[in-house]
Amino acid sequence: MADVGVRPARREDAPAVAATQIRAWKAGYRDLLPEAALAQMTGPAAEELWRRQWEEAVVTPPTPRHRLLVAVEAEDVLDQVAGGPGGGRVVGLASHGPAEDPDVEPGTTAELLTLLVDPDHIRRGHGSRLLNATVDHLREDGFTTVVTWAFAEDSATLGFLESAGWGPDEVERVLDMERPIRMIRLATDIA
Repeated sequence: MADVGVRPARREDAPAVAATQIRAWKAGYRDLLPEAALAQMTGPAAEELWRRQWEEAVVTPPTPRHRLLVAVEAEDVLDQVAGGPGGGRVVGLASHGPAEDPDVEPGTTAELLTLLVDPDHIRRGHGSRLLNATVDHLREDGFTTVVTWAFAEDSATLGFLESAGWGPDEVERVLDMERPIRMIRLATDIA
């Protein structure tokens, strides 16, 4: 098994982060979202937009409490050496920051904005490592609760989060993507 880990994202990770996001969305959302909407979110122009946004998230995050973490697998012996030049191949990402929903307290409630793993690297513990590292950072920053949004029909994500102690908090929203797409908010106590 390859050496694996989680680390803060670097500016040079932005293309790999965007590519991982696109691959994860194409695989994970193909049965959840309308084809045209998913194609628009994952096409070449969108990938370039995501790359720029992820680079900005690393270089100039909105606040010091916003972070982007990446799951990595060592590609070769140099990557396995501490401080190796490659730092590993990005195979997953998690981003978080203070929650912005109007019904939560942003000083103590954080939001898991993104948690994605490349479809070729699922079921290897990357999602759990990303989630645990995220919670560690959030606790250090003084957060006591974390929320996240998931598609109501995304049984894989819901099952993963529920197995980690998250649960629906009864708040929902509906996206208009050629047809109504229901999302639910999940929450967990990390105090």
